[in-house]
Amino acid sequence: MVPAVHWLGRIGYPEALALQDRLVAARASRGEGEGGADGGETLPDLLLLLEHEPVYTIGRTRDESSLHDAEHLPHPVVRINRGGKATYHGPGQLVGYPILDLKPRGADLHRYLRELEEVLIVTLARFGVEAGRREGLTGVWVGERKIASIGVGVRRWVSMHGFALNVCGDLGPFAEITPCGIAGVEMTSVERESGAAVTVEAVARAVAEVFFGRFAPAGTAGTATAAVFFSDEKPRH
Repeated sequence: MVPAVHWLGRIGYPEALALQDRLVAARASRGEGEGGADGGETLPDLLLLLEHEPVYTIGRTRDESSLHDAEHLPHPVVRINRGGKATYHGPGQLVGYPILDLKPRGADLHRYLRELEEVLIVTLARFGVEAGRREGLTGVWVGERKIASIGVGVRRWVSMHGFALNVCGDLGPFAEITPCGIAGVEMTSVERESGAAVTVEAVARAVAEVFFGRFAPAGTAGTATAAVFFSDEKPRH
């Protein structure tokens, strides 16, 4: 079954997290052959693409120093079950949450992270931005400037959380924290690096094509782009 993409527009973080929780539970149970209570169709792999209202998040760690003074940050803080330290989400940033069964893909989390990086690197090239990796660091970089952050979680080898790609808009809120716990890191965006006006939705469409060209089931990669659809309806599970 070819995966599907849902464009959710701008959505609050708690609502998006609750949606992920429901979809991951449904994908995990149906992936194990339990089926739905109504005997419905198996839930496919999904990619949720969206923007968030301004928020800081931090992953599974006892060291919250990357938040600096959490009580005095300009936006709310949400503690979640992904890997990684503090980051910022807000308007102008494309967030992607893949809900994928990783078992047919080798149940290899490190490989999955590298594949997500590659999707973003290829997408950025379409917008004239030459990006790459930095050894020992997860994410996508333009030289020494960070343009995308990645932090994932898995439940029964179904993925959740994902990537955040800075497209346009204000990067100032990153200065209130230590992004990803990397001291002195400079954040950048597609707009800043390309010198051109770019919309989040335009980048979202490009990400969707590249993503499913890479993650479509064997034998369907050539038709993945045609099968990708943008829906402004939230998947219901």
